[in-house]
Amino acid sequence: MNTSGETKPVWVHHMPYDKYPQFPPLTKNIQTDVCIVGAGIAGISIAYELARNVLSGESGRTAGHLSNALDDGYVKIESEHGLQGAQMAAESHTWALERIGEICKATGIDCEYHRLPGYEISPYPRGHASYQTQVTKLQKEVELAKKLGLPARFQDGLPVSGWDGSPEPGDGVIFADQATFHPTKYCVGVLDWLRRQPSFHCFVHTRMMSTRERDLVEVLTDGGYTITAADMVEAIYIPLQRLELVAEMQSMRTYCIAIRVPKGSVEDCLVGAGPYRYARCAECDDKDDYLVLGGCDHKVGQDDTRGRFAELETWTRERFTHAGSVDYQWSGQIFEPLDCVACIGKDPGQQHTYIVTGDSGNGLTHGVLAGKLIADEITGLDNPWAALYNPDQTVRASSVPRLLQHAMAHYQSWVQPDVKDIEDVAVGSGGVIEEDPLAPVAVAICPHMRAVLHWNETEKSWDCPVHGSRFSCDGVCVQGPSKSNLTPMNEVAKREQRAQEAM
Repeated sequence: MNTSGETKPVWVHHMPYDKYPQFPPLTKNIQTDVCIVGAGIAGISIAYELARNVLSGESGRTAGHLSNALDDGYVKIESEHGLQGAQMAAESHTWALERIGEICKATGIDCEYHRLPGYEISPYPRGHASYQTQVTKLQKEVELAKKLGLPARFQDGLPVSGWDGSPEPGDGVIFADQATFHPTKYCVGVLDWLRRQPSFHCFVHTRMMSTRERDLVEVLTDGGYTITAADMVEAIYIPLQRLELVAEMQSMRTYCIAIRVPKGSVEDCLVGAGPYRYARCAECDDKDDYLVLGGCDHKVGQDDTRGRFAELETWTRERFTHAGSVDYQWSGQIFEPLDCVACIGKDPGQQHTYIVTGDSGNGLTHGVLAGKLIADEITGLDNPWAALYNPDQTVRASSVPRLLQHAMAHYQSWVQPDVKDIEDVAVGSGGVIEEDPLAPVAVAICPHMRAVLHWNETEKSWDCPVHGSRFSCDGVCVQGPSKSNLTPMNEVAKREQRAQEAM
């Protein structure tokens, strides 16, 4: 499977799935220096940095922003980690967005990478009761960003070329020297470079089931084979067997559309309008550009997924009146840490196992940064930013209310299924029902922590409201922390799962 959902992102327009590099499954026990589990931008970046020194998942479902104007903001990061922590965050994300450009130049990857300005504006229009409060927050963000050495400035009446509708952008912040690219062209390009290196091997359709660390690390796979490595990296969205880290984070669904606009009619820039609206341009054809708009985030498995694309389209058409057809619409998943920064580094209590998790809406730069942090740690190099991202933490008291909320949502579903009769389930849809011998799919209980699943109508998937695991319509696990499929109800369901796993 090349993606984690039913919908297709705009990036397949110029990089269809059949152009992805092909690799075989693991068919024997092997031994290696470093085993990297996960082939998103984090896993690929770690492999690249290690190769220089000695695509599945959510990377292809992003909006492709590369920014040091971080989603959570530096004021909030400073409140969690102090001024020094905010400084490390600014420096490290700046390095990451520049590093992609360096790698493109060094390897000859053509992925539309270029630098451009980023604009941050209030999500509220002038005259709204909350407008001035948001503008004041933006002004404080600029003051701190400048103190951290970032090229940021506040501007009254921020102009965004092509934004010709209502409401107008209003006052806002300009962050210079941001970047953007085609994420899957980049990942495929790095993989093509890696496959030419004699020490690199990649295996697909090979799921990690467990690990054990002694003098070496052993990775046990679903096929019964074992990978033995001096060091192992879990770059798989959520590390296995680490509930204390999972409890510190919240899984969120996020949505995107790609809508045609006349070529050159919208300024080539990044736009952020509050926490759940962001936009950029991307290549389409000789006549049009794509305006890619994202947002409408919500907790996984805890809200109705329907209507999100229509909301994004309405927002876009109101502000960009020359917008044309919506050609692509898709959703993805992000993992929000409570303290605003990713966990990248040595797995707590281990000596040769490393983890990458908690992208916090900046997964592309976090993934590239993970390449540097983990490669440095494995090769024994000091890194000035390692302390900020150190995963060695325990569950804080602030996590307890969230865990209780998860439990309440879980047991509410146990008491009250969302479908009373199997006849109420429309063709191509799904729902949770009390045990029914006619049910054709699987038991709607997450294998990870036994939570009741919710049906995702947009991606035709079963989503866990507790820890964010997701399963295809036939019950195949497409996203962790679960490491196994749903229990099929009958032989037909078993065959469907096997067929989907072979895709």
